[in-house]
Amino acid sequence: MTTLEEYSRPKPKAPRPSIGEWFRVNKRGVANWAFVLHRLTGIVLVLYLFLHLFVLRWLTLGPDSYQEILTLFRQPWITALEAVLIGTVVYHGLNGLRLGLMTLNVGLKYHKAMFWAALALSVVLTLLAAWFMF
Repeated sequence: MTTLEEYSRPKPKAPRPSIGEWFRVNKRGVANWAFVLHRLTGIVLVLYLFLHLFVLRWLTLGPDSYQEILTLFRQPWITALEAVLIGTVVYHGLNGLRLGLMTLNVGLKYHKAMFWAALALSVVLTLLAAWFMF
C-alpha cells in the first residue's frame, strides 16, 4: 500500500541526453539521421554567416583588402569549400521543406522516401554546381 508521502515525493529526473547521443548509430532510423544532418547543416550555416559578415567587413578596409580577398577566393580549396556550402544550403533547404510539409500533415507516410529524395536531390544539385564551379 502506498502512503501519501510516497505520492508527494518528487521523482528523480532522467538525465538529459548529450550531443553525443545524436550520433549513436545503433537503433536509430532515418528520421534520426535527418534530424542530425539538419542540425549540423544549420550549425554550419550559422558559422558561415559569421564568416561572411567578417569577410564583408574586411572588404570595407580598402582596395588592397579587396585584392587580398579576390586572391584568396580564387584558390581551388576555397572553391571546394564553396561547393560544400552549396550542398549544405541545398540539403538544409530541402529538408526544411520536407519538415514543413510533414508539419502540415502532407506526406507523413512517405517521410523516409522524402528524406532520401531530398538527400539525393541535394547530392545531384551539389555535384552539378561543383561541375560548373570547376
